[in-house]
Amino acid sequence: MATTTLFTYPENWRAFKAQIAAQYSGAQLKVASSPPAFTFGQTNRTPAFLNNFPLGKVPAYQGDDGFCLSESNAIAHYLSNDALRGATPSAAAQVLQWVSFADSEVVPPASVWVFPTLGIMPFNKQATEQAKEDVKKVLTVLNKHLNTRTFLVGERVSLADITVVCSMLWLYKQVLEPSFRQPYPNVTRWFVTCVNQPQFKTVLGEVNLCEKMAQFDAKKFSAMQPKKEAPHKKEKVPKESAKPQEKKEKEKKKEEKKPAPVEEMDDCDAVLAAEPKTKDPYALLPKSPFVMDEFKRKYSNEDTLKVALPHFWENFDREGYSIWYAEYKYPEELTLAFKSCNLITGMFQRLDKLRKTAFASVILFGTNDDSSISGIWVFRGQELAFTLNPDWQIDYESYEWRKLDPDSEECKTKVKEYFAWEGDFKHVGKAFNQGKIFK
Repeated sequence: MATTTLFTYPENWRAFKAQIAAQYSGAQLKVASSPPAFTFGQTNRTPAFLNNFPLGKVPAYQGDDGFCLSESNAIAHYLSNDALRGATPSAAAQVLQWVSFADSEVVPPASVWVFPTLGIMPFNKQATEQAKEDVKKVLTVLNKHLNTRTFLVGERVSLADITVVCSMLWLYKQVLEPSFRQPYPNVTRWFVTCVNQPQFKTVLGEVNLCEKMAQFDAKKFSAMQPKKEAPHKKEKVPKESAKPQEKKEKEKKKEEKKPAPVEEMDDCDAVLAAEPKTKDPYALLPKSPFVMDEFKRKYSNEDTLKVALPHFWENFDREGYSIWYAEYKYPEELTLAFKSCNLITGMFQRLDKLRKTAFASVILFGTNDDSSISGIWVFRGQELAFTLNPDWQIDYESYEWRKLDPDSEECKTKVKEYFAWEGDFKHVGKAFNQGKIFK
């Protein structure tokens, strides 16, 4: 196999899978993880990179012949030999079983438990305790399976071992202290055996098992968060001139400033949180006079047509924000209405990091087995937001996107209809079914 390139950032456990597989198979693999070959957050946003890897995610693989692959499991499989993949149909199926086990059973609870200790995501006591219990279940399954086995499938290391070991790497390095791992001696014996194989060691180096369970460090988490813009200063109003209504508004704002309880992240959010923090793509934009949160409050609490919509157009910053029309590309695949709505809400839930600077109204039109999805999105800046940050690249490629001219009648009509969930919707040709708001 000719020399090929793996694009990644340093210490990416997902990339380790492909690197270890290449060590076993003898594939000549060049790792591009640092400048000038690759700079995460920059190189993976260039048109050339996105042309080969549309989501801009890493690890990403490119052969000298131009063959490209994304998704770490696919890359590791491609770089493996038959022995790693499973030499027989039954062995190959078992390898695939453990690869799936790692993704669905190991990674989600490991992420929820470990990431707060690394400062990557906030700590949630309830979610962490549940994650610990889920990890115990995983370890119990593995411990029983490994009671009479040296490796997961067959008598030699396979892609099953490589994948599960890499998914458990941070567990063993950060939180599985001796007392926690003591009931699972077969798992620890297997893990230590694997990471000390020459092929593993070449990629991972010396792996030291955790001696004391790492805890959430609030200072570390705070230091890793992007700095927030200073709030606008407001003119002081003399106490004697303050009206009762103004006092109520002040009390309401005080309540809004109270920190909300941290919600438990779903599995997908936890996995996505593993990606390194990237710079705010809007940091260099001039400050906008349009206050998104203020509009969202109007939209949520007051009449859409009489208050929220006039406020939107009176304050909309045409230089600092843009309006986009999105239409789902595959209406023929939409079946039951509730399933179609799940597509919308699923996308919204995984775009939580975009909420601060975006607003959307997305509508399902039609009935079961005859429907369509389209919506209006408002983004900071003039570019399609999803391409600017790896954290935001969720499901957007399933839609056709078109930037609208805020001064056009088409834009004003669409904004009115989609924000109010009422109107002719002549461009759709189907009746309104239900809508979802991203705010």
